[in-house]
Amino acid sequence: MFKHVFLTGPPGVGKTTLVQKVCEALVSSGVGVEGFYTEEVREGGRRVGFDVVTLAGERGHLSRIREGPGTLHGRREYMVGQYVVDLPSFENLALPLFRDAGTAGGGSRKVFIIDEIGKMELFSQSFIRAVRQTLDSSSCTILGTIPVPKGKPLGLVEEVRSRPDVKVFTVSKENRNALLQDILATLRECFKRSSQSQ
Repeated sequence: MFKHVFLTGPPGVGKTTLVQKVCEALVSSGVGVEGFYTEEVREGGRRVGFDVVTLAGERGHLSRIREGPGTLHGRREYMVGQYVVDLPSFENLALPLFRDAGTAGGGSRKVFIIDEIGKMELFSQSFIRAVRQTLDSSSCTILGTIPVPKGKPLGLVEEVRSRPDVKVFTVSKENRNALLQDILATLRECFKRSSQSQ
């Protein structure tokens, strides 16, 4: 039996859009949804970085293209490709969400969105700890996204992928519309399981 659902697939295939559609369907059926997703930021038609957006509508920087040399106020820089990761901004926005995630009121069904567990987010040790705790929590079902394996394996991503209580859907341009109902059906099974285990 599954407790969590994760989507994987190549960048730009529509994982975040699918997560947002699932959220809309869950909210309209009375399920509590919290968490965050990642959105690309464009200026003048080119991608300049990524923001973290909470489901409550708060927004903060995750990363930006570095314009010219120099470090951020003497802090250590975390780079992914051409992007500088703004770790304090990400942690300030994302970590408090996890603190609330484990406190679902008695038996209330709650889905926690983590979009995504990727290279940028994994610079945060606190984020890694929070994800592990939430995966093991009985009061919360996670709907998350993870990147396709590429290059050096990412520890936490492989951990999630190989957990027996995680169902992983691979999203492609061909199947992404059809997957919505499958994901919702799997999440409903997850709720049944979590309400029995409480």
